Amino acid sequence: MVLDGKRVLVTGGTGSLGRALVRRLLTGEMGRPQKIVVFSRDEAKQHDMRLEYFQREAATDDIIYRNSKELLTFRIGDIRSYPSVLQALREIDVVFHAAALKQVPTCEYFPYEAVQTNILGAQNLVRVMQENDTAVELVVGISTDKACKPINVMGMTKAVQERILTQANLECPGTRFVCVRYGNVIASRGSVVPLFLDQVRRGGPVTITLKEMTRFLLRMDQAVDTVFAAARFARPGETYVPKIPSARVVDIAEVMINGRNVPIVYAGIRPGEKVHEILVSEEERYRTTERDGYYVIVPILPELRQDPIEHLALSQEYSSEYVTLDRTGLKALLASYVERELTRAQA
Repeated sequence: MVLDGKRVLVTGGTGSLGRALVRRLLTGEMGRPQKIVVFSRDEAKQHDMRLEYFQREAATDDIIYRNSKELLTFRIGDIRSYPSVLQALREIDVVFHAAALKQVPTCEYFPYEAVQTNILGAQNLVRVMQENDTAVELVVGISTDKACKPINVMGMTKAVQERILTQANLECPGTRFVCVRYGNVIASRGSVVPLFLDQVRRGGPVTITLKEMTRFLLRMDQAVDTVFAAARFARPGETYVPKIPSARVVDIAEVMINGRNVPIVYAGIRPGEKVHEILVSEEERYRTTERDGYYVIVPILPELRQDPIEHLALSQEYSSEYVTLDRTGLKALLASYVERELTRAQA
């Protein structure tokens, strides 16, 4: 198993993906790590997460919570700080790099903050491995569809982060750096589904940017699956992209409303937003193949390419514009979230 006996660091470990990663790591499906370190700068979130794992009754999640007391540790630190990252990487074998500023409008208003976290943070990881004798053998960087043909600061900084981690394979040949790239994670903090659910619960209006706007959708467990697939199979410099559905945002809203008398208001595009997202660009498709049920973008640097691509996986760019889910499909995908909201409304 990939993580048997490994010392694992999860940067941004108190975020939506970080918490989901930790929970799955504790099940042992990737092997039993020697330890799992949650690294973030938010002491309140760490405190809440520590209470969740160390003080909760273990009746329904016995294996997970028993393991957590043996394996899980917490470390306050800032990915922007080289000394902080240096200390965190001591005696670490595997890094899941999820620390990020990811809210599109926030990054537009505070662009240099995004640069420091999303770009300099990744560079700090690489620099520590370049300048010190670390044991890190694998880094999995978490990217986003917004990094593909970026028009906003969040996407631009994530695009540079991808390139930093790709190039690091040349600088740190003892470490395998790979990435994953995916779209909107259903019910993650700041995503459209919890926003719509909250607006519906308050009686509306539900705010939408444009009727034409589309987004990729995937469940949190699919996001973690993609991270684990890259950890298992990705070669140095490769980016794993899941095959996921896309939908019109207005259809998502109407499924969330579920026939209730809640108005929809079109508010216009927020700063930095795209109408459609792209997971693999027209240019990248010429170095995209398929493996393990995922699209795999091979490195842009020829020195890192191991084998020629014999079969291109895509005939056009992989865009959410090519909608694959109608309202019936969305109802099935979002059924648990709609049901949860109905239960709250009746309580």
